[in-house]
Amino acid sequence: MSIRCTTKARRGMVALAFVAGLALGVAGCGGGGDAAPKPGTTSSASKGNGSNPSAQEGQGDEPLAELRGSDGLLLQITSAQRDAGGFVTVNGTLKNEGAKSVVVPAALSGNETEIVRNGRSLGGATLVDSKGKKRYYVLRDTDGRPLTTTEFSTVKSGENLSVFMQFPAPPADVSEVTFQLPTFASGTIQISG
Repeated sequence: MSIRCTTKARRGMVALAFVAGLALGVAGCGGGGDAAPKPGTTSSASKGNGSNPSAQEGQGDEPLAELRGSDGLLLQITSAQRDAGGFVTVNGTLKNEGAKSVVVPAALSGNETEIVRNGRSLGGATLVDSKGKKRYYVLRDTDGRPLTTTEFSTVKSGENLSVFMQFPAPPADVSEVTFQLPTFASGTIQISG
C-alpha cells in the first residue's frame, strides 16, 4: 500500500514540475505584441535618453555594421544588446540612399508561412554563431508575429527607418555573431550585455 502511495506522489510531483515548466515557458515567450517595445526601452534607458523609440538609432555612435542591399538600401546596425530574459535585441536604421523610392523586397520577411502571413517584416534575419555552429532566427509572439519591425513596404529616397529584431540569445560566452538578412551582405556584430 505504501508503494502505491509513493508512486502516486511521484507522479503528482512530475506532473506539477511539468506544468510549472510549461507555465514558465509560456510566460517567457508570450507577450502578444507587448514584448516588442520593452527591448527598445531597455536599450534607450541604458543610454539615458528615456523611453523615446527614436533613441534606438544610436545617433552619434559608430554603427556596429553597415550592410548593403539592393536598390540603394543600407542597413546600419547600431546595437546588439543581450537582455536579462535570454534574448538579443538588434537595433538599426534602414536607409534608402538611392535616387528613387524603393519597394522593400518581400525576401526580407523570409519564407516561413506563418511569418509571411503577417505582412512585410525583417523576419528573415538570422544570427549565426560560427563557434557553436548554430543559427538563431527572429523570435515570434504567441500569435506567430515576428518580434521585429513590421508593416513597411516602401522606403522613400533619403528616408531612414528605425528597425529592431529580437532573437534567442546565444550562450553567454559568445559575443561575436554574423548577422544575415536576405538580399543584404552579411556582417559580423558584437553582442553587448
